[in-house]
Amino acid sequence: MPANTAAWFVAPGKKLEVGPAPYTPPGEGEIVVRNRAVAINPVDWAIAQIPFIQKRVVPWLKYPVVLGEDVAGEVAEVGPGATRFEVGDRVVAFAAGGNENRNRNSECAFQHYVVVLDYMAAPIPDGMTFEQAAVLPLGASTAACGLFQKDFLGLQHPSADARPTGKTLLVTGGATSVGCNAIQLAVGAGYEVFTTASPKNVDYLKSLGASQVFDYHSKTLVKDVIAALKGRICAGALAIATGSVGHCLDIVHASKGDRFVAVAAGPISLTDVVSGGPFAMARLLPGMLATTVSDLLKARTRGIGTKFIWGGSLVDNEVGPAVYADFLPRALADGRYVAAPPALVIGQGLEAIEAGVEVQKKGMSAQKVVVSL
Repeated sequence: MPANTAAWFVAPGKKLEVGPAPYTPPGEGEIVVRNRAVAINPVDWAIAQIPFIQKRVVPWLKYPVVLGEDVAGEVAEVGPGATRFEVGDRVVAFAAGGNENRNRNSECAFQHYVVVLDYMAAPIPDGMTFEQAAVLPLGASTAACGLFQKDFLGLQHPSADARPTGKTLLVTGGATSVGCNAIQLAVGAGYEVFTTASPKNVDYLKSLGASQVFDYHSKTLVKDVIAALKGRICAGALAIATGSVGHCLDIVHASKGDRFVAVAAGPISLTDVVSGGPFAMARLLPGMLATTVSDLLKARTRGIGTKFIWGGSLVDNEVGPAVYADFLPRALADGRYVAAPPALVIGQGLEAIEAGVEVQKKGMSAQKVVVSL
């Protein structure tokens, strides 16, 4: 068996330790990917450095633990029943080891050899590097959960021949990793997309398919979006920008159409938590709870459904294969879907993940931190 190495989170707040990890052969319907690039997401360092997140959000993860969701590399081994790939194929994949019902270090991204589900991988097209591809998995998966799962917005699935639905979706935080993918997935499913972002990212988000981009700093944001939706049918909203749930509720309430807000971000920024010192969570928690309760009351009194997204839940339903097996291979190959946002490669080797975490913690806009392996 090949020798494997991983970046281990050994204890809350401690630096990563790079060391040996077991090589795990693939099981039924699984493949092993020799990792060539990984991307870093806020959830990775939040779990490792904010005890509240680890205890309240992912209590099943126990230290020492390997984290990471974004995988790009070559197929090293194919398990029984996995028929989509052969050894040597270049693939991008979602690593589902952080899900409660999988919860295996062998299925997490920050290592050389990663076990992934066959139907949660897609071929990397010629001309796309591993580093470019690595930005996709968690962003696309989180967006897909909110957009297509039946207990969320329940939109029709993306396809090569999707017909216009005549509905308009609101996506806040369009320049985030989740936002860039939500725009493309929704357009690929036949929806018009309105989004919010800073003015510097307007042209980029329109290149991804957004119809209109609104300045999220604007004091008249809610009024402007409501006016733009007049005469249109709203497909609901995907709240990705921090603190945007209330705005989404106001807009959906005032518009004709579906009354649901899928939530991908809380009322406070994780960056604010880690930058505010050891007692930041204690200071921010009362405001966070107050905003959350206010949003829930607003949703309930207005008859608007809301639900927080877990970005790995598509592994357990039809949305996972619909995106990774049915849509992305062809869409990436013909250029209708691009790897977004652009990769910011900050180093090479598992040791560089620590530096990548520090860069990511400062906040990103229309970029995603990537490490080459």
